[in-house]
Amino acid sequence: MASNPTKPSGLPGKMKKDESLLGKLGGTLVRKKKLKEGNCIKMFLLSSLIFAEENAERTILDPTSREDLNFKDLQKVLIDWINSELEEDRIIVKDLEEDLYDGQVLQKLFEKLSGHKLNVAEVTQSEIGQKQKLQTVLEAVNVVLRPLDWNTEWSVDSIHSKNLVSIVCLLLALAIYYAAPIRLPEHVSIKVIVVKKKEGILQTAHVTKQLTKRDAFDTLLDHAPDKLNVVKTSLITFVNKHLNKLNLEVTEMESQFADGVYLVLLMGLLENYFVPLYNFYLTPESFEQKVHNVTFAFELMQDGGLQKPKARPEDVVNLNLKSTLRVLYNLFTNYKNSE
Repeated sequence: MASNPTKPSGLPGKMKKDESLLGKLGGTLVRKKKLKEGNCIKMFLLSSLIFAEENAERTILDPTSREDLNFKDLQKVLIDWINSELEEDRIIVKDLEEDLYDGQVLQKLFEKLSGHKLNVAEVTQSEIGQKQKLQTVLEAVNVVLRPLDWNTEWSVDSIHSKNLVSIVCLLLALAIYYAAPIRLPEHVSIKVIVVKKKEGILQTAHVTKQLTKRDAFDTLLDHAPDKLNVVKTSLITFVNKHLNKLNLEVTEMESQFADGVYLVLLMGLLENYFVPLYNFYLTPESFEQKVHNVTFAFELMQDGGLQKPKARPEDVVNLNLKSTLRVLYNLFTNYKNSE
């Protein structure tokens, strides 16, 4: 009679059992990780069903948009802007959802932008205190934006619940209204899930939300790309109408504005003042000197009531035609009737 196989004993058997257990645990963790975002959405929908009033509408970011590179770039630009504005307060924002939900950073940011102190507690840890602070901050923001009929897409509850869509929309409104010196990524869109309660039933829809749009110059070229030469001719006529007063003439759009000299002189002519020669380099030689000139011209534009150009000074210096045209087109739309 054949003998029964000998059962392994001791440590090896225990290790095999443990490995099997770890394998099961590992598989469970992987499955949980994959389902995490889906569960978050379900929890959001459930809470909306329980707490939302009739016809209430809420918006949540579709998980697929969280990894969108353009959306990530937009968040980084906004974070860098906040940190620059609040540098003196030694506030460093790393994550919009985790760092802005309690109202502390939003309070400091609005006070810095508006120049008005809000009557709120400086630091509060309780949920009630945080929501009270948010209420005060958002009321102040909405008062500022109300004359512009801005579509407010934020609330105390959405900000405090770390709704990234609401937080980004709020920051974009502030950045645009206060003419933040930043270059927002253009045509950034995200997918969102819109939840609405109607007749006691929760209705959902997946829609695409445009966060930033193309500027006027891009729109012009979109609708008439074959008109580029016509646009260039019109801009050259415009700038020469004014530069001819100094016996100067532009024939090459890309190169003749690259050192910033003509831009500075043009702003002086458009605003009817003399620009002291010690404020810029009349014959710039280095890249840095050219950037200084273009940056100075941009400052003169802002002093004249124009928004900060979306083009970077470095792009103009590097002979980027589209950037140069965008700057000149902005001047043309604002000063085309100037003599």
